Amino acid sequence: MTLKIGENAVFTSMNAPLLGASALHAAYQSGQLRPSHVVAQSLAAARETEPGLFICLAEARAMAEAQASDARWDAGAPLGPLDGVPVVWKDLFDLQGTTTTAASATRRDAAPALQDATAVQRLAACGCISLGKVGLTEFAYSGLGLNPHFGTPINRASVDGHRAPGGSSSGSAVAVAAHIACIGMGTDTGGSVRVPAAFNGLVGFKPSIGHFDKRGIFPLSETLDVPGPIANAVQDCAWVDAALRGAPLLPLVASSVAAMSFVVPTNLMFEGIEPELQAAFDFLLQRLREAGAQIRFEAFPAFDEFTALTARHGTIAAAEAYVWHQALVDGPLAASIDRRVLARLARGKTMTALDLLTLQAARARLVRECAEQLGDAWMLHPTVVHVAPLVVPLEADDALFHSTNLRTLQNTLPGNFLDLCGVSLPMGTGAAGMPVGALISGAAGREDALLSAAAGVEQLLGVAPAVA
Repeated sequence: MTLKIGENAVFTSMNAPLLGASALHAAYQSGQLRPSHVVAQSLAAARETEPGLFICLAEARAMAEAQASDARWDAGAPLGPLDGVPVVWKDLFDLQGTTTTAASATRRDAAPALQDATAVQRLAACGCISLGKVGLTEFAYSGLGLNPHFGTPINRASVDGHRAPGGSSSGSAVAVAAHIACIGMGTDTGGSVRVPAAFNGLVGFKPSIGHFDKRGIFPLSETLDVPGPIANAVQDCAWVDAALRGAPLLPLVASSVAAMSFVVPTNLMFEGIEPELQAAFDFLLQRLREAGAQIRFEAFPAFDEFTALTARHGTIAAAEAYVWHQALVDGPLAASIDRRVLARLARGKTMTALDLLTLQAARARLVRECAEQLGDAWMLHPTVVHVAPLVVPLEADDALFHSTNLRTLQNTLPGNFLDLCGVSLPMGTGAAGMPVGALISGAAGREDALLSAAAGVEQLLGVAPAVA
């Protein structure tokens, strides 16, 4: 039996690839693998990665947790399907004894966290093993994942140069894509779980507001921030969802595609789409129709109003981010902030109370209207309208960076404003052979049904590992 974890490698046992928590759980059950061996290899691989992927490794903690998991498996009493599963944390989550940097040079010397974030506590209670904390866009304020302070993680799918990992949860996605961890925990304020999942060929789950406890997570927008997992399969995301809610970790029952109804928006979501990505989405629609799904095409008035509102009044995230970071933005340490992030933070300074209150009132109404239009159907469209862009041109041209960032978040930002829950699924490849994603979204509070629906589509596409 061999075990290799790291760049260009996967968990291997008896020459069979093990991708994700489900397969790892099966390997532990059969005795082919032990948590301590898996974690030791994960940590070894993590130490060899590029700057920016890992901000800190929690080696002593991870090995202690792995040895405790070994003992439970040896006694025949594992805590459940996540026992012994390696997880990494976006460096917004407090991990006891480590500094929560938010990937900012201004926080390198911040005091270590006194206790774990609630999400860390709940996954640990299910036996998950915390490898450490991974990189992100500074203060989680970009959809591209670039970071000049700690480094930009390398998108493992790139074959023609360094392409963006997606953000802001860049390290969370890349650590899973590199097979160092099974689960990468991120946060999503405007697409920061779904975008990196799409760019890296993974599954990303964004719940609706209030679905998970956010205590111990460094904020960008108190209103819009939600934590969520990035993984290899919908089942893994469903187990994390249950763990974070304190619910039983049960096998996910995939919904029948033939019983599903999808609404494809005819406004906003296909503006500027790359032809290869459009072709991948058209093929997905064909597969869904062949499987008996009902598909209709409709304009969503909420999208047009959202676009007009933000053009006139700014964004809720900008206002709240500026309030949170005002002392930095207006103080002597401003020069230490990524200039592109600083420019976005400074936009909140120009907003008025009228702007923010107008946005909040319109949002409450549009959330209801969008939910009513969707009903029991699922919204379906590409997660992003382009593949992961090359990093070098973005670093050289700030105007290109900002325009690309807006285009990257075009399809995900409305979901946060409208409080949709969503799952990004891999749906093939686009230009340069890069992964592309399809986003399935539903009204707030429909997370259980959404995950089941996403699992059904995942099975249709043939990208889901078998569940033990």
